[in-house]
Amino acid sequence: MHKRIKDIRYAVVTVSDSRYNDLIKGMEVDDKSGNLLKEELNAKIYAIIPDNKDMIKGIVEHIVESFDIDCIVFTGGTGIAERDVTVEALKEIIEKELEGFKIIFQKLSYEEVGFSAMLSRAMAGIYKGKIIYALPGSVNACKTALKIIKEETGHILGHLREG
Repeated sequence: MHKRIKDIRYAVVTVSDSRYNDLIKGMEVDDKSGNLLKEELNAKIYAIIPDNKDMIKGIVEHIVESFDIDCIVFTGGTGIAERDVTVEALKEIIEKELEGFKIIFQKLSYEEVGFSAMLSRAMAGIYKGKIIYALPGSVNACKTALKIIKEETGHILGHLREG
């Protein structure tokens, strides 16, 4: 039986051109999803970056190499618009994809929003022994994903640490 890790250190990253632009202009940033995740997961690190593949991959590398973090949760950039590149960026670097996360997330989303759940490209994977989740930018989608993240992240980490 794998040990379930209880003390999980999270980072939360919001991927949004508009929120990033507000941030660099010194304006107040309205990041409901990022703030929800930050509070619910007691995140040690929180950042807002634009929809940019290199920046997404770069912040993953920076967090993994510079901080004692177990899990990075992205919100935003998982839709079907041309600028939505979070999934593509993460798929370039993750070592193992956790396909079951997407399946379970879409099932729960379908129960809440019906067929539009198919527009979500939420995903999860492993990178250098860390768990990475990519969630849609809506507050409701983040609430749905939190049900899975809070329940299973410690279990996944137990598997990773036992080798």
